[in-house]
Amino acid sequence: MTRNNLTAVLLLSCRDQKGLVAAVSDFLYRHDGNIIHADQHTDQEEAVFLQRVEWELEGFAIAREGIAEAFRPVAERFGMTWSLHFSDYTPRVAVFVSKLAHCLYDLLGRWRMGEFRADIPLILSNHADHRAIAAGFGVEFQHLPVTAQTKAAQEERALALLEESRIDVVVLARYMQVLGEAFVARYPNRIINIHHSFLPAFAGARPYHKAHERGVKIIGATAHYVTAALDQGPIIEQDVARVSHRDSVEDLVRKGRDLEKVVLARAVDLHLRNRVLVYGNKTVVFD
Repeated sequence: MTRNNLTAVLLLSCRDQKGLVAAVSDFLYRHDGNIIHADQHTDQEEAVFLQRVEWELEGFAIAREGIAEAFRPVAERFGMTWSLHFSDYTPRVAVFVSKLAHCLYDLLGRWRMGEFRADIPLILSNHADHRAIAAGFGVEFQHLPVTAQTKAAQEERALALLEESRIDVVVLARYMQVLGEAFVARYPNRIINIHHSFLPAFAGARPYHKAHERGVKIIGATAHYVTAALDQGPIIEQDVARVSHRDSVEDLVRKGRDLEKVVLARAVDLHLRNRVLVYGNKTVVFD
């Protein structure tokens, strides 16, 4: 927490090499930046350096509009992939949902209680079931039914709605449709999905029934970014719950849904607070 609560966050990755930490620190020092958080990681196997740095904007010698341009020579010198974020920016989130409402309720409840620094102006669904939920939270609801014949057109309509609402992040809260490659390409590393298992175990329909048939001792949930390869995107968050022979299918479903809610909420929160760095098909989470 800072005096005026206004900070900048720099997320960067590049080939590991000498002088990286010194160069970033020197840039901030030379412009009177007060670093309040700094974390880094080096993937030794892939020789990739990743860093998250947060500093106060109060007293910083560069106006916020000029920070990116001022940092660009440093980034180019080391071949960095990087992004700059400000703590007073409120991301706009769209939630996609099908028939199961537990993740939708959880996200909206946390948002209403102020747990997420975000706006949720839009809910899209291929079913009309949850219109009343959206209305109860004061969120626009769009019903876009999907069939094999209408899928491409409905995704174009969905993209237009996202554009109109200036959406930054899409959250798939048990949205049971596979998004097309063109759709995913419009929001790289900005579509978050919750999966009902440790990927790829028990993928597909009726996962808890399959787990029950196998006599599993733990169940899990996985939140990941969506890529063109189904359920293969970079993983943000995972968790497990213990189960036993005493648990019925209904018990597994209940426990699994609890996991899904918590894991998805954690992943969304981490993304919104600019704590996730994607490289290749992996993430580093600076939590």
